[in-house]
Amino acid sequence: MWGDLQRAAGASERLVELINTRSLIEEPATTVATASSARPELRMDDITFCYPTRPKQPALQNFTLHIAAGKSLALVGPSGAGKSTVFELLLRFYDPQQGRILLDGTDIRAMHLKQMREHIALVPQQPALFTGDVRYNIAYGKLDATDDEVIAAARAAHAHDFIAALPEGYASHLGEMGVRLSGGQRQRIALARAILNDPKILLLDEATSALDTESEHQVQLALQELMHNRTTVIIAHRLSTILHADTIAVLDKGQLIATGTHEQLLRDCPLYTRLASLQFRETEASAERPSGEQTGSEQLSAARYSESASAPGLSVPG
Repeated sequence: MWGDLQRAAGASERLVELINTRSLIEEPATTVATASSARPELRMDDITFCYPTRPKQPALQNFTLHIAAGKSLALVGPSGAGKSTVFELLLRFYDPQQGRILLDGTDIRAMHLKQMREHIALVPQQPALFTGDVRYNIAYGKLDATDDEVIAAARAAHAHDFIAALPEGYASHLGEMGVRLSGGQRQRIALARAILNDPKILLLDEATSALDTESEHQVQLALQELMHNRTTVIIAHRLSTILHADTIAVLDKGQLIATGTHEQLLRDCPLYTRLASLQFRETEASAERPSGEQTGSEQLSAARYSESASAPGLSVPG
């Protein structure tokens, strides 16, 4: 017991340190009107940004990007091009050293963080799921949601069928970080959460990059419904995600190289042509695999759920 108390004391000190840490993002003294349109416009105007750990190495430099209202824009480029940095600035995890970010013409630094972020939903590559049941994880995006709203969101995310097949349906516990679900199932739970929140702006961070072909197809169907008529920014490496975007922006070394449609960029941008050729090569190789080599994650979900439910250390309170 004394050892437990000592560990708890150490953890408590760290928690107090975190609570007392001041954010470098300053809240404005007064509020401004929020984005009133259902499909807001985003603009990054002459942005230069360096991470605090690399103050002399710009992650973005003289970067200007327009994201039209109700349209989708895909960010492509090699690793380190600045794609994730764009997301971190749009969510205001950092402020740029130069330039401004406008949401429907309003500088986001003039908006309170809660006020700004309530318009945005992020679907990351590795979604954050909690030790709780399916309903709790979906309704986390809207805590006062009714059961009918949760089920409707799950249907829109193509998640209802596998949820209904779980032992207790929407009351089934997922284990720590959703360990009892496959990768595609976790992504669809995250999409259902975003759909339930009904955001004006959707940020998709490589939402299908780690999925097998079958799971990717299901997630892509859900994404198409979620993106319809909604301002959307996508980070993607898979060609299937890039092709349906209204505009594609090519980034390299923190700068915007080119923008246009898939066909325009294939003709005019050598970097995009090279990236696209690699995408086609990967797609063709996947298509040539025998059907027996598929991962079959959906078929294994019931077995995975049963195994994890009986595994030690994964029990959850009722």
